[in-house]
Amino acid sequence: MEGKRWCLILIASVLCISMLNGGGVTAQSAAECKEERRILVNACKGLITRKPPTPYCCERLRVTHVNCVCPVITPQLAALIDVNYAIKVIQGCGRQVPRHFKCGSITTP
Repeated sequence: MEGKRWCLILIASVLCISMLNGGGVTAQSAAECKEERRILVNACKGLITRKPPTPYCCERLRVTHVNCVCPVITPQLAALIDVNYAIKVIQGCGRQVPRHFKCGSITTP
């Protein structure tokens, strides 16, 4: 059960980070979105233990589409996400974080 909890927290953190990145707004199919999320989670697994993002993780954070992430962020998932940490990671990857950006159940400060 503890492993499932950590997996959920990893996914939540990565999703939060990716939704803040200002990714494209082009429509993606459900299958494309699922694949983008899978690739992102695999690329950024180290974030769960607060390791710095790898160059590949930063790349995935920059290219993941917001429209693939926002629908997945429920209030339950949002409760697991450290938004300040997510912002720090995004900025470390060279992206600006918009103020008061709403995605799913999260709004940035």
